[in-house]
Amino acid sequence: MDAAAVQKKLAERFGGSVGAVTDGRVEKAIEVDAGKIDRIAELLKSDPTLAFECLSNLSAVDYSDKGIIQVVYNLFSYKHRHELTVKVNADRANPVVPTVENTWPAANWMEREAYDLHGVVFSGHSDLRRILLPDDWIGYPLRKDYVEAPEYHGISTIRESMLDMPSRN
Repeated sequence: MDAAAVQKKLAERFGGSVGAVTDGRVEKAIEVDAGKIDRIAELLKSDPTLAFECLSNLSAVDYSDKGIIQVVYNLFSYKHRHELTVKVNADRANPVVPTVENTWPAANWMEREAYDLHGVVFSGHSDLRRILLPDDWIGYPLRKDYVEAPEYHGISTIRESMLDMPSRN
């Protein structure tokens, strides 16, 4: 099933919460209302004609100029051999998106990573805490306005640039 057919099926069920299919550089995507992603995810997995049983990737992108953090879900159906990209936009000042871990358990760690690096809060998540950085880390390193502190617990975070090092030849 192509993205247009999936979009039509979602729009029949969720109306204006489902946007049009957009062309990306690599794949087509459907943007949906962030507040309904959990219900949309359930339909994408459980509907036998869709059967997107695999969440192959979940990532976040900081669009600071637009004031949003976009969460991107890459889905695949082993049964039908089709794929889909779904995107949701969260307010950058308070990025909250319902978790999809009840639909795709693999989302647990992926959502924790998006929380850790972008600050996206996945409401309803079973264990939302940092996964890569220490619990007391300040800020979200993949946000465009992030400024790394010069030290962490007395350890310098400043590293000499490889470009400035003398050649070993």
